[in-house]
Amino acid sequence: MHPFLILSRFGHFDVEEEEGEEPSAMEPFLILSRFGFFDVMETVEWGIWRASPATKPNLSSLPAPLPPPLHPFLLKLLESMGSNTEVLQLSPEEDEEARLYAVQLVMAAALPMTLKAAIELRLLEIIVKAGPGAKLSAVDVASQLPTQNPQAADMVDRMLRLLAAYRIVSCTAEPGAAGQLLRKYGATPVCKHLTVNEDGVSMAPLCLFGLDKVMINFWYYLKDAVLEGGVCFHKAYGMTAFEYNGTDPRFNKLFNECMRSHSSIITEKLLDVYCGFDDVKVLVDVGGGTGAALHMITSRHLQIKGINFDLPHVISEAPSFPGVEHVSGDMFVSVPQSDTIFMKWILHDWNDEQCSKLLKNCWKALPEKGKLIVVEYVLPLLPEPNLNIRGAFHLDINMMVFLGGKERTLNEFQALALEAGFSGFTSTYISMHTWVIEFKK
Repeated sequence: MHPFLILSRFGHFDVEEEEGEEPSAMEPFLILSRFGFFDVMETVEWGIWRASPATKPNLSSLPAPLPPPLHPFLLKLLESMGSNTEVLQLSPEEDEEARLYAVQLVMAAALPMTLKAAIELRLLEIIVKAGPGAKLSAVDVASQLPTQNPQAADMVDRMLRLLAAYRIVSCTAEPGAAGQLLRKYGATPVCKHLTVNEDGVSMAPLCLFGLDKVMINFWYYLKDAVLEGGVCFHKAYGMTAFEYNGTDPRFNKLFNECMRSHSSIITEKLLDVYCGFDDVKVLVDVGGGTGAALHMITSRHLQIKGINFDLPHVISEAPSFPGVEHVSGDMFVSVPQSDTIFMKWILHDWNDEQCSKLLKNCWKALPEKGKLIVVEYVLPLLPEPNLNIRGAFHLDINMMVFLGGKERTLNEFQALALEAGFSGFTSTYISMHTWVIEFKK
């Protein structure tokens, strides 16, 4: 039997089994997916493979593309791509749709700024606390605000109306006074993640941090950074973002609260799907912030002694946790020794050269057969117009302007690991574009 090629919406699959056959023992094969090249080393179940990114993908070994007739999905994909000439030849309906989309794009700042104000005013919390299925009018919501502004209810109504257009809240209408429609607003599923949960965290601090004046200001330097080089944040403030945190207590507190909340959410997901902490004795969290993530890990795995390692101005804000020791220092100089090192959302802060230096310091701090556990966002190979893929590229552009860092594909992470001296590499998806990756010494 000869290998054949499957082209699906997830990429090219070089498969050793005929369609419909129960898989048998087979040689490793290559998958080219949106996240990179993967050597499939073992069949776990029919249709499920255990894979790791390919060390040296050999495109020449792939079979020739399928001959016509093409799969209907591929035909649809090619038709949707079109040519530049075809893009300019629109029907009146298509042209109107494109024009409306252009208007939405140039006015896009209205949505995040309205959401920020809604969070600060606690509008979503007021709606959620009203109970499941509850519907509140703008007057109902505004009556719970500390204001005497006679226009508050009208302004709240217009804000919630915009949020409803993006399914952030729901909106229904019923007859009101003088024959006017009365809009009432309710909670939608996303409200669960924008209001405080039972653990006291939500995504709201990330919104408040990302739209803070300090964060908005440096975006005005993006054009200059492209033409002249440099990092937008540094151009705006004359220092790196981490240096700035040490000079602005208000912003540093906002940053730490953002990291605490976002970190707690993803760490909870990590602990649900990842078993790599079971055999850990001493865990150093490099760039661990105030220690919230490490505390969650050590609370679930009581055998672990935790060392939270970060810069002095960060450690100064860290609360005391049982089983966790706070240590200040510079990870680019050295890293505390342990059998396992943990880094969450650290590598994306830095360019490849800086990451290489940091990873080599981690390699030196680990014993033989020690491991580095990395939690990072992972980019697909190509952009696609869907919620998940868009979010990954949003993250990447934010890292570029904020820190001069970058999000990476799995192949790029593996290249960094090999260059630093690590020999093993495995990866598992967690949630929200985030993967846990093991580098083994």
